Parts: sequence; structure tokens; C-alpha cells
Amino acid sequence: MERINFIPTEKILERLNYENPWWVSRRIPELYNAMEKRLYFDVFYPFVKEKEIRRALVLMGPRRVGKTVMLFHSIQKLIDEQVNPQEIFFVGIDNPIYIHLSLEDILKLCSKTLNRTTLDGCFIFLDEIQYLKDWERHLKVLVDSYPETKFIVSGSAAAALKWHSTESGAGRFTDFMLPPLTFQEYIHLKKMNHLIYNGTIEYGDKSIPYCLAHDIKAFNKEFVHYLNFGGYPEVVLSEKIQGDMGRYVKNDIVDKVLLRDLPSLYGIKDVQELNRFFTYIAYNTGNEFSYETMSRESAIQKDTLKKYLEYLEAAFLIKVLYKVNVNAKRLKRVSSFKVYLTNTSLRTALFSPIIETDDEMGNMVETAVLSQWMHRENMNLTYARWKDGRKEGEVDLVLVDDQKLKPLWAVEIKWSNRYLEKPLQLKSLIDFCGTNELQYALVTSIDQSGTTKTDPLKITFLPAAIYAYNIGDITLKKKTSY
Repeated sequence: MERINFIPTEKILERLNYENPWWVSRRIPELYNAMEKRLYFDVFYPFVKEKEIRRALVLMGPRRVGKTVMLFHSIQKLIDEQVNPQEIFFVGIDNPIYIHLSLEDILKLCSKTLNRTTLDGCFIFLDEIQYLKDWERHLKVLVDSYPETKFIVSGSAAAALKWHSTESGAGRFTDFMLPPLTFQEYIHLKKMNHLIYNGTIEYGDKSIPYCLAHDIKAFNKEFVHYLNFGGYPEVVLSEKIQGDMGRYVKNDIVDKVLLRDLPSLYGIKDVQELNRFFTYIAYNTGNEFSYETMSRESAIQKDTLKKYLEYLEAAFLIKVLYKVNVNAKRLKRVSSFKVYLTNTSLRTALFSPIIETDDEMGNMVETAVLSQWMHRENMNLTYARWKDGRKEGEVDLVLVDDQKLKPLWAVEIKWSNRYLEKPLQLKSLIDFCGTNELQYALVTSIDQSGTTKTDPLKITFLPAAIYAYNIGDITLKKKTSY
């Protein structure tokens, strides 16, 4: 019997047949077929079908956000659109059976399983590509060698994928980032769209279309649930997992990234130090840090901290936000910054679920709102903080125009109803908007809506849950209209 690197070829061919049941049945496994599609599927699928441009499609994202499921849903849609099932190949690269094979070897075996002489016109899905050494170099060669074949690959060791695909795959790869669930997707997955209706809000001098809630109390209940459990499709749909978040999310997601992926990619020696550092950040999500205070409180050297921040951000676990001053100018020397989890349920997994009245609610809401904005590309999101003599202030979110270096909008994220009645207490926001000639701004609340004027600034108030939902909704509409 022929062998490839100690494993009989026959066994590898058996595995390929097992992984590709649609060659016979025309159906993907029922496990995946029964799962609800993420709303991002409609954005992703056109890239799968695109064959005019000779590029591999690289699906990136954190662990457990549904990348493999999205690949299977793509396979079923191709079959439903009359693509020959025997022209669709799926290979789970993380299976040890493929560990000593090159991509070229795997393709030859794919051809062999179905007695094909060519892979022209085929779709090749390679899941967990990062398990293959130098995958990006090999994939680039395949894209050139098989111009009539479409390659779709996925991987969750996001740091390596992000860096390697941009450096090595220039002009050969199309990157697609699949982030954790937005609040809008959470409502969709839980089949709760009946809570929402299409309305309008007043923003500045315009009335703009906006999704609003029939019952804001019921909507807020879902929002708090989303803060605690909403980042991952499996968690959202399983009360069993929600009851044991520590084991599922921490062991399966956090530990695998912190204790396995990142150390193997970057040669990190002290994995427990990295773990401790991430726990420290998770507890303080949404807070402002400086390298000095961070180093003092975590007992880690500053140079090491900078590397850890870089690695954790590349792995989609955190987002670092840099600040501007009252004139919306970025400071030349980065002395302080804010750090947010990319998904609030990571904090729940490490500590415990929160309720509406907890002190941490403000930071968790701010983290959740920022995580909705992360789905937008090429946005220069910052926060403003300044101290000028006796004057000091802070604004939570500021979007700066890269060309004009001027703020386009400012948002204050609050989990409180008091500011609609007492808008003058929003002194920092009023000062910032006045300095930058912004005539309107947005402030979130718990459950109150309305507008108020503190001449010349007009402030729109919206429940934080409504604001978070609409960021996701508008982002998706922008992506699907391209």
C-alpha cells in the first residue's frame, strides 16, 4: 500500500471522502445545515463565487465566531446553485492526518479521490490553514499554478493570518474579516426581530431612518444578555454553555489563543504572564491606561507590555483606542490610551455575568458599542481627553477625518437617564463640540430618547441598546450595497 509520510494514502483518501459527504449526498452535514446563517454570510458569499479576479479568499477571525460554519453554508449554496458537488473540496487542515503534507500534495489527493485529471473550475475550501507551515507562500504558488481553481481558506490564529496574508499574499489574497456577533446579529439569531420596527430619529437638522424598539425594557433585557453571552453563535443558542461560560469560552477560546496560538507564533516564553495580563485588561475593559500604570499594576516590563498589546490586538481579543486633545489633534507621544475587549462576553467568562445596576455596566456598554464599530473598515476612531490649565475633559468616541484632520462626530456613551433633563452636565462634550464647531452630537441613555439644545449644540439622546443595534444594521447595509 502506498504511504505518504507514514500514513497510508488509502487512509487519507478515506478521510477526504468522509469530509466531503456532498460528493454522494449533495448535502452538507446536518449539524451545519441546521445552523442559522450569520447575517455576514450575504456579504461573504459573493467573494466565494468571484472567479474573474485570480485571488484566494482568506476568511479571518477569532475562534468560535462561525468561520467553519460559513464555509459549509457556502458549499451548500454552491450546490443549490447547480455547481457540481464533485467540484467542491473541503479539507480540515487541523486534522493531524495532513500534518506532513504540502498543499500541493493535498490537491493531488483531492484529484485522486474522484479520479479527476484537472481541478479547473473547482472550489477548494481549506479550513484552519494556519496549521500548515508557510501556508501563505504555498497558497500564493497554488493561486498562480491553478488559475482556473478558486481557493477559499480560513484560519483563527488571526495574528499570523493578518500579518502573513498582507505581506506575502499581496495581489493574490482577498481578506475577509468575520468578527464576533453584532447585537443586530444576536437579535436575528434569537429570532427576535419582532422587537424592532423601522422608525426615524432627529439628528441635527435631519430626520434619519433608524431601527427602534417596540418595548425598550424587553430590548434592554436582551442587550444585557448580549453583553454577557452575545459574542459567539454557539453561546447565544445554548443555555447549557451560558451556564458554564468559564469552561466553554475561557478554555476553548481564551486559553487556546493565550496558551497555544500566540506562544507558538511569537515564541512567548512566559504564557502565564500573558494570561495574567489579559485577565487584568479584561477586568478593566474601557479604562484609560498608560504604560507606566499598566507596568506598575501588572508587574510586567513596559517593552513586554507593548508586545503583548500588539499580539492580543492582532488576535482580535482587544482593541486599542488612541486619544486626541480638545482640538482633535493626535498627540505625538503616545502616553495613554484605552483598551477594550472585542467582545464583552469574554469578561463574563473570566469573571461573572453582570446585571443592569452593576458599577461595571458603564464600561461594558462602552465596550459593546465600540465592538459594533469594529466591523467598519478604515475608520479613524479615537477618544478625546485633555487637560489645559484648569480645564479638563473627555469624550468617549470621536471620528476624525483622516484628510482634513477634523472631527466628523462625537458620541458620549452613558448608561444613565439623567442627562436628558440636565444636558449642561455634559460639559466635556459641549466644550469639545464648541471648540471643533460641531453643531450636533449623540449621547446614549438607559431607555430614554429625545433631543435637547444647549445653544448652539443640539444633542440627540438614544438608548444604548438602540444605538448599538443600529451601528451593526447600518454597517451591514453599507457592506451589502457595495
